[in-house]
Amino acid sequence: MGKSFKNAVLLRLVFLLQWIIFLTCSKQYRGEKLDNKPYVILFWHGRIALMPFAFKHYRMPQKKAYVIISRHRDGENIAKIISFYGLHSIRGSSSKGASQVLKAALKILDQKDDIIITPDGPRGPYHSISDGPILLAQKKNVTIRILNYEANHFWKFKSWDKMILPKPFSKLVYSLSEPFDISNLKKDEAKKFLLDQFENIAKTDSFKE
Repeated sequence: MGKSFKNAVLLRLVFLLQWIIFLTCSKQYRGEKLDNKPYVILFWHGRIALMPFAFKHYRMPQKKAYVIISRHRDGENIAKIISFYGLHSIRGSSSKGASQVLKAALKILDQKDDIIITPDGPRGPYHSISDGPILLAQKKNVTIRILNYEANHFWKFKSWDKMILPKPFSKLVYSLSEPFDISNLKKDEAKKFLLDQFENIAKTDSFKE
């Protein structure tokens, strides 16, 4: 068997595993669904494992959502997996293809579609806010919404992003924040504000032992 075939089978198995875990879990959703306005949507890289299901719940059927994904090999696999869920991707990062990504993202916002970013991806630092989301939101005068999920039982990977994979039959809480307007904030102020909002959402969603 060729490498491409084996990789395609592996990605389908990952997709199947995601569905098995998701279907066995109980789910709670917090926050209003997306409307017809364009948004810059943020979530931490460490919550990517079951995040596609959040978009199946919160998104509008007539709108498209584009995830900014790096050009490295892992990014290629992620782009293929999210395509199974009807999500689109823009390939590039702050270090490679940044100008092309910016142009593409601005055009997508003009189309009234959504841009999705892991602001600490693709390589960290852990739970940091990059310049990209702030630049996009302020340039097009759109608001930012934060997406998150927490689980009461999960495996935590020893990776830079401390990724969690919920265990089967866990309880999941998904949250989509209200829109945040950062148009009048300086870059560092906007980063601090968004970090605070991420922290508030995580505290609200976390399960108390």
